[in-house]
Order: sequence, then C-alpha cells, then structure tokens
Amino acid sequence: MAPEYKLNYFDMRGHAETARLIFHYAGVPFEDRRFTHEEWPSFKPDVYKDFGYASHPYYMVFLGVEQGDKEALYKDFAKAFDELAKHIEKYLKNAGNGFLFSGGLTWIDFSASEFHDTLNGFHPELFKNHPELLKHSEKVHSLPQLQDYLKNRPKTEN
Repeated sequence: MAPEYKLNYFDMRGHAETARLIFHYAGVPFEDRRFTHEEWPSFKPDVYKDFGYASHPYYMVFLGVEQGDKEALYKDFAKAFDELAKHIEKYLKNAGNGFLFSGGLTWIDFSASEFHDTLNGFHPELFKNHPELLKHSEKVHSLPQLQDYLKNRPKTEN
C-alpha cells in the first residue's frame, strides 16, 4: 500500500510551497490541508515562535506578529539579502545550466525559487541588482510538471 501524504500548513505559500512544488513535480498525490483565514489569527503568534521565526525580527514585524521599527529592520534585512543573493548567483553561474547545481534540478531549486518569487511580490526592489535570481525562479516555475498546479493554486497573501 502506498503511503498517503498530508501537508498541513497555513493558507499561504510560505515554507510549505516547496513541498507542494516537489509533490506536484514528482506526480505524488497528497492532501493539501490549509488553515483558513479565520483559523490563522489564533495560531499565528505561537506558530511563528514555535518554529523559530522569532530569530527573524524583520519578518516578525513585517507580518504583524511583533511591534518594531520596520524601516530599520528592513535596512538590515536588505543588506543581508544582498549578500545572500550574491552567494546564490555564484552557484547559478558555476552550474551553468540555470539551476543551482551542475547535476540539474534539486529540491533547493524549488526552495530558492519559491523564496525569491514570494519575496519579489513584497519587495521587488531587492532584485534590481539580482535579475538572475528571478530568471532562476522563472525557470523552475516553467517546468511542465508544475503548470497545472501553478495555474490552479489558491491565491494567498504570500
């Protein structure tokens, strides 16, 4: 008997989207259970803290979980993202195939492309100097195995 997979996550793409993309790419059936918007506010603060997001102050303030100086935190976040982007671009260049590793598509391509796609929706200015990251995201999201899912996936805040 084949295993039955259930993916429980909030009504958003978030970190679960990488798993969703991989399930669809591999053609593996799974139950995609999403918390509703009505359920979300009561879970939001505790879930973020339980899963280590408290170590990301900008996200905590940006998402409204905590109070803080969003502009100051954004400056720190943007600087850190710029350094990370340069590092990822080196991998893309060294692989030479549009993916992060020369062996081809890996799970990290799904994760990175989803992160960049989501972040671009909130802060497109971060990609002004890093268009290769968006090209990578487009390459991953253009895979034929993902087209039906991407066309029909629920529209969420992120």
